[in-house]
Parts: sequence; structure tokens; C-alpha cells
Amino acid sequence: MSEAAPIAPPRVRKPEWIRVKAPTSTGFAQTRALMRRLNLATVCEEAACPNIGECWTKKHATVMILGDTCTRACAFCNVKTGMPRAVDPLEPEHVAVAAAELGLEHIVVTSVDRDDLPDGGASQFVKVIEALRRATPSTTIEILTPDFRNKSEAAVEAIVTARPDVYNHNLETVPRLYPTIRPGARYYASLRLLESVKRHDPTIFTKSGVMVGLGEQRLEVHQVMDDMRSADVDFLTMGQYLQPTPRHASVEEFVTPQAFAAYAAIARAKGFLLVAATPLTRSSYHAGDDFAKMKAARDLKIAAKLPATAS
Repeated sequence: MSEAAPIAPPRVRKPEWIRVKAPTSTGFAQTRALMRRLNLATVCEEAACPNIGECWTKKHATVMILGDTCTRACAFCNVKTGMPRAVDPLEPEHVAVAAAELGLEHIVVTSVDRDDLPDGGASQFVKVIEALRRATPSTTIEILTPDFRNKSEAAVEAIVTARPDVYNHNLETVPRLYPTIRPGARYYASLRLLESVKRHDPTIFTKSGVMVGLGEQRLEVHQVMDDMRSADVDFLTMGQYLQPTPRHASVEEFVTPQAFAAYAAIARAKGFLLVAATPLTRSSYHAGDDFAKMKAARDLKIAAKLPATAS
């Protein structure tokens, strides 16, 4: 008698606050058509972002450079893993064309990990920033980079010299969970990368994000906040982890909106210029609006430190 096949555990039903409608708008279709025409990948699609309908309807897309294949296999990420194709030399110009055609005031550019490249792909970020400055000089540029494992110092220096407006690098989770959730990365190496950005140019805004619902403890999240502030990170994003497929890490908890609000209050008290913490928050969600808020918050902070002038 043969043994019965093991029964897969049922997937936990998403609570009401995490559900979103399938995208159907004309704006969504137009954004997708533009990305296909220019042969551009987006993290919105590759990472199965729940906000894709809202963002693409508004013609906001996060471009993913250096192809669509990652050299790592993180337990939370839906981007495919394997040996990537050669870097597309036309990609920087295509990104600039997309920004111009979409009329973007603010663009977010991210990438897959490219451990196969001598510089980890840093030079492609530089070329994209330069192409955007030429084509759409009024567009503010936010980059979300990998950790450039073992190449971070030179990579950060090159990218910072190109002067993006915001440099984002996500810590993703608490240190204890790195071996299972982000095995190819090192928590303190990512922290040092964020510190390095500020060391090279203190005027560039830095940003980092974490996912919750992976089994982290509340005090561990508070410690990550403290670590970010020690690295002078300006902007914290925090969202609910969602399991993209059954082979990815399971959701251990659906964190309530009230718990997110409590995290946000604690983070603001720790001194971040801006905090975005809701179940559906993602790194580039509302990035343009948030950039304006962050800039205004820094201006207020600087003004508060200025000595009062005599009347």
C-alpha cells in the first residue's frame, strides 16, 4: 500500500485590510504597454506588488534595471533567480524615455542583484542617473540599490557622485532572520552601506525599509529603527510581508493597522524625517509625494536650528 501524498498546509486568508482589486484601468494598460515597448522590467510586476493597479493607473512605475533575473534567491522575493543576460547598453536611454513619456516628476529606479558583475551593476545606476538628468532634468531621482556585496564602498562612491536625490537600500528584516529570509546578505554590511552614503554626501536623503509578519519580535523592530538612526537614515518604510508563492517564506502574522500606527509613532519619536508604515506600504509607494514631504521636513528642521534674527 502506497503512502498518501503529504497535504500542503492551507494558505492563510488575507485580512480585509490587505486586499486590493485587480488592475483594469486604461492608465494601467498604457503604462504596461510603454514598459514592454521599451523592453524595461519593473519591480511592480516582478515582485508582484499589491499596489500595481493604483500606481500604474497614475502612471507611476518603479523601473528595475540590469535585467529581470537576480543572482540571489531571497526567501521573500518573487523576482526570478538564475544567470542574468548581458547588461543592455540601451537601458539607461530607455529609462529616460519612459520618464519623459510618463511625465514623471519623481522616478524610482531599482535593480536585481548582479553578483556576476565586477562592480555589482553600480555603473549602470550611474548611466541611468546621467541619462535622466539629460532627458528630464526636473525629475527627481530615487534609487533603490542592492548591497553590492564586497564592492559596496566603490559602488556607493560612484553612485553618490552622480547625485541621486534619494538613496534607498532596504534592510528588509531583523538581523535574527537574515540566515533564512535574506541568506545572501549581511545585516551590518547593509547598515554600513547606508552610513557610507551619508559619509560621502550628507545632503542626499537616505531611506530604508523593513517587512513585518515574518516572525520578528516587536523589540527587534525597535532595534532596527535605532540602527537606522545611528546610520542617519532619513526615511523609514514599513509594510506587511505577503507570501508571493507557496515556495516562499510563510506569513507568520498579519500585523494590524493599529500595530503599524504604533510602530510609526515610535519611529517618529526616534527622529526619522519621515515614516511610512501601513500594511500596504512598499519602498516606492507614493515615493514622489513622500519626497516632497521629506524635503519640507528637513527644511523645517534646518530652520529650527537657525538663530533668531533681530527685528
